Amino acid sequence: MTAFTADDHRFMAQSLRLAERGAWTTRPNPMVGCVLVADGEVVGEGFHVQKGGPHAEVVALQAAGDRARGATAYVTLEPCAHTGSTGPCADALIEAGVARVVAAMRDPFPQVDGAGFDRLRAAGVVVESGLMEAQARALNRGFLSRVERGRPWLRVKLACSLDGRTAMANGDSKWISGEASRADVMRWRARAGALLTGSGTVLADDPHLTVRLAGDAPFAVPLRVVLDPGLATISRGNVRDGAAPTLYVHAHDTKVPQGFDAPRMAAPRGSDGQLDLRVVLDALGAGGINDIQVEAGATLSGAFLRAGLVDELLLYIAPLLLGERGRPLFDGLGVDTMAQRLHLETIDTRRVGDDTRLLLRPKPTA
Repeated sequence: MTAFTADDHRFMAQSLRLAERGAWTTRPNPMVGCVLVADGEVVGEGFHVQKGGPHAEVVALQAAGDRARGATAYVTLEPCAHTGSTGPCADALIEAGVARVVAAMRDPFPQVDGAGFDRLRAAGVVVESGLMEAQARALNRGFLSRVERGRPWLRVKLACSLDGRTAMANGDSKWISGEASRADVMRWRARAGALLTGSGTVLADDPHLTVRLAGDAPFAVPLRVVLDPGLATISRGNVRDGAAPTLYVHAHDTKVPQGFDAPRMAAPRGSDGQLDLRVVLDALGAGGINDIQVEAGATLSGAFLRAGLVDELLLYIAPLLLGERGRPLFDGLGVDTMAQRLHLETIDTRRVGDDTRLLLRPKPTA
């Protein structure tokens, strides 16, 4: 096992911070940062901004110029070895005379998957990997989910009162969470490749499902996905306002209305008669979606959780009480006994305005 130094950790941490600057723009590509160091001094750094643009290694090499010769490159993901929108980063590092490459992790993407390391070693470059790998994997959990599992990372966003209610009995939910929480949700939306909701939410609320950020921060516009087995929502205007692309997912056996020309995808029904959610996620992953944020009601949110498809839950808890007639967080979980209860792990807890934000993940069953 490689014994990494304190400086190695420091420069890799810097690379990870750089990589995260592309959180709103890189998809479907992974976030990658690179720091070039010579004689203990940073001579170049960079991060991947967007698909089709220069990779992090190239940006760092351009900044370093001749000072890259003999340097160590700290990169959060294995340098690529194939030609896509840009040339192979492994070749660029070799040509620049970089002497050592420290990578946080191997890239499981089939066109890389060790080939970058092999090319570097064949050219005499010292290659070491595994430094701060857990942090690197967490940074690109959506990309890795799509490549390794074949489906996007799925996050369910909900806001509730202290007594676990998401709306009044009549469906009124504006506003449970405060203004600071609603602004925070926009930043999470900006990280997602798709914002997904169900027909019930569209019919009840006619949501926009767009990213609205203060200032002029760049972001890649997420796809809006409406799960609508019978295409009952196509007359609702906000998700078809042109502010973002929208994909309707309907059942295979649904008759498509004449003249309906919006992007759509047919999916099979599951045993419960609703859309097969696993098939839907697989198809979205195949289409290049890394991360999905679900913003829906108790029925669809509960269906994802019951199917074991929820990777994390983003929950905003407001200091309010809505009473026993309010609507619950989830419907249809089928939990009748303590033995059936669902275990969640708290990943992060923080105050957002007057609300409390929890980031939770289901614990794997034994």
